[in-house]
This record gives sequence, C-alpha cells and structure tokens, in this order.
Amino acid sequence: MEQKSLLLVEDDPVFSNVIGRTLSQRGFELAYAGDSTTAQKKIAEASFDFAILDLNLGDHNSLSLIAPLRNNNNEMKILILTGYASIATAVEAIKLGADNYLAKPADTDEVLNALFASADESPRNSIDVAPMSVKRLEWEHIQKVLNENEGNISKTARELKMHRRTLQRKLQKRPVSS
Repeated sequence: MEQKSLLLVEDDPVFSNVIGRTLSQRGFELAYAGDSTTAQKKIAEASFDFAILDLNLGDHNSLSLIAPLRNNNNEMKILILTGYASIATAVEAIKLGADNYLAKPADTDEVLNALFASADESPRNSIDVAPMSVKRLEWEHIQKVLNENEGNISKTARELKMHRRTLQRKLQKRPVSS
C-alpha cells in the first residue's frame, strides 16, 4: 500500500505531537507546520493527499491556506479542525473548499472519519436534531456577525449594540456545546 502524504497545520505542539504520532503509526507520511508562513512554504515545496488545518493559528486563521492546497492537488481531502467551532466558520470553510470541519477535542479515529467521509454520505445522518441552547445561539450569532465584518471586533460590537470589551470577553470563552 502506498503511503499517503498529510500536511498537519497546528499551533498547539502537544496536540500536533499526539495526533502526528498516531497518524504516522497509521501509515501517513507527515509534514508539520506550526504557523501559516511555514505551511505556505510546505505547500509550495510539495503536493499532499490530505491536509488537517487548525482554524486559529495565533493571530491568523488557516482558511487562506485552502486555495493554495487546492491549486496543488484538487483531489486532496482538507479537514478544518478547531476548538472554537461555529456554523459561520464551518460554512465559510466549506465554501472555500474544505471537505470537512471538526470541533476539538477530537481523537484520531474522529479525525480519520472526517477525512475519509464519503462525499455522497447524507449530511442529515450526522446533524444533531436537538435544539441549540440560548448561549450556543448567541455564540453562533456573534460568529456570524463577526464573519460578516471580516473579523473587525469594534464594528461587530457596534452592530450587536454591545461594548467592545464585553464582546472580546465573550469571544475568549469556549463556545458552549449545545
């Protein structure tokens, strides 16, 4: 069996070490980047079969890496992995060409299932039908407005009729799961 190449773009060294080790044990040839600049260099140097991109890389996000990855290999599978999942960022990632989107914490099996998810698999099977909590709805709405304002916190706070520091505090908290 031919070894598949995978680019892992993750700024958390502990998580990247753990997931990288287990992916290598499962037969992947792994390339690692801890930031978007290093990732861009890796993309320019080689073509990959798979990519796992951490959405938030310090002050940058990895969505800008999707187009260069697609240009190198249109058939590759791209997974966005994030600790701050929201519907707005998931939709944006898929629109830009990511194949799947997964919230952390995720184990290797969940990551591999997301990478190899069949394109003809019905998305209705994986959607949770339980209604979202009010806090989760608030988080989703904030993310949507923030995305519409291209990450501008001051403009988003004005639109939400919220003090900028209050918005910043809400954004620093992990989103509620339901």
